[in-house]
Amino acid sequence: MTIKDNKLISLEHRNFRNDDFWKEIPAWESVTRGEFADQLWQQKNSIRKVEQVKKVLGDRIDESFYLDIVAAMHVVPMNIRITPYIFALMNWKDPYNCPLRKQFLPVKSQLLEDHPFHEADSLHEDADMPVPMLTHRYPDKVLFLPTTICPVYCSYCTRSRIIGGSTEAVEKETYGANQKKWDAVFEYLTRTPQVEDVVVSGGDAYMLTAAQIRYIGENLLKIPHIRRIRLATKGIAIFPMKVLTDDDWFNAVCDVVKLGRAFGKQVVIHTHFSSPNEITKWSQMAMDRIFSEGIIVRNQAVLQAGVNDDVETMVKLTRQVGYMNIQPYYVYMHDMVPGCEHLRTTLREGEEIEKAVRGTTAGFNTPTFVCDLPGGGGKRNVSSYEYYDEENGISVWTAPYVKPGQCFTYYDPIHKLKEDARKRWSDPKTREAMVAEAKKKAGF
Repeated sequence: MTIKDNKLISLEHRNFRNDDFWKEIPAWESVTRGEFADQLWQQKNSIRKVEQVKKVLGDRIDESFYLDIVAAMHVVPMNIRITPYIFALMNWKDPYNCPLRKQFLPVKSQLLEDHPFHEADSLHEDADMPVPMLTHRYPDKVLFLPTTICPVYCSYCTRSRIIGGSTEAVEKETYGANQKKWDAVFEYLTRTPQVEDVVVSGGDAYMLTAAQIRYIGENLLKIPHIRRIRLATKGIAIFPMKVLTDDDWFNAVCDVVKLGRAFGKQVVIHTHFSSPNEITKWSQMAMDRIFSEGIIVRNQAVLQAGVNDDVETMVKLTRQVGYMNIQPYYVYMHDMVPGCEHLRTTLREGEEIEKAVRGTTAGFNTPTFVCDLPGGGGKRNVSSYEYYDEENGISVWTAPYVKPGQCFTYYDPIHKLKEDARKRWSDPKTREAMVAEAKKKAGF
C-alpha cells in the first residue's frame, strides 16, 4: 500500500501471478512450463468429463465434493469444458468458495430453483433473427453467431440453450463453423445499409480457424456500410496461450485488423475477464503481444454472486484489466437463464457496486454496469429503470429507441428477498398481481 492525497491506494493490481501453479495438480506435477504454455497441450488436456476431474486431482479432491459435481451434471443445462490453465488456478483447498470453480464447474448443493420468469432465451435473441445465426435488434448493430463452440463452457452462459452440448436436462441443436451458411448472413448485411456494427461472437471467435477468421473479416469489411467489427472471445481470460503460441490464428486476426484500417474501418477484440483470479503473467504477455499490434481490446464482465459481487474484487478487476491495456467496457447484471439463480445478484447490489467503483480510476477505464433486458429490450444502465420495487425484486424498464412503447421487467433472485416477499412469490396469482402493480406504477 502507498499513501497519496491521504488515501490508501493498493498497487496489488500490478502484480501478476507467475509461479508454476499447475504443478499443484497431481496429474500435472511433472509438466514443464514450456508444455503448459503450449496451446495444443492446453486443448488436448482440457477437462471435458466429470471423471477427468477426479483423475487429474487424485487425492486432492474430497469424495463428497466429487459426488456433488456428479449430481449437478444431471440437472445443469451445459456440459463442462475447462482449460488446464483455469482448472489449475482454482483453489482446490477450498473449492466450494473458489470464484473460478463457481464460474466453470457447478455443484448440486449450490444450485437453486430457477426464477419463475426465467427463459432459455432470456434476451430473445432468436426472436430477433432475420436470418439464422444473426440477431438484429439495434438499428445499426447486429450480433453474428458463426459457431456455438467455446474453449470453455461458463456456468453462467446466456446462450446455454445452444452452447455446451446436449445434457440430461436440455436437448440442443449446436453447430460448428459452416462457411456456406455464413453467406446468407453476408447477403442480408449487404442489403441492409443501416447496419454499421457487427459483433462476431457465438460460441467464441477463438474456435474459428485462421482461414475462417479471414473469411469472415474480409466478407464483412468489403460491405461498404460496415464500419466496425468486434471479435468476441473469452479466450484471453481463460486460454492466453493461444495468443502466444498459435501464430496462424493470431496473424489472421492481425491481418483482418490491418485490412480494416486500410478501409478506414475499426476491428477490435472484446474479451471477458470476470475475476482477478483468472489473471496471471500469461494474461499480461498475451495482451502485450496484442497491444504491440495496435489492437484495441475491451472487457465485458458479468456480475456474479461469490465471484465479483464485492467492491474490493470489482475495483481490482477493473484496475488490473486497465493495467493490461484492456478497456473495462461493461459489467452485466446476470441474465435470467436456467441453472444460474445461485449466481445472480439484486439490481440494488449492482447499483451500489457501480457507485463504489466509479472514481477509483479514470472514467474511460471505468465499466458501465448494465442490465440486458429480458425480452429483447437491449442493454440499459443499471440505474435507468422506470420503477424498482426493491421489496419484491421487480424492476420495470423501457427501451424507447430499440422497442418503443414496450416495457420490460427484470427480477431480483427470490432467495435474496425477505421472507414475506418470498412467500408472495410462491403464489402464482400474487406474483402476477405484484408485476402488474409494478408496471402500473411505471406508467404501463
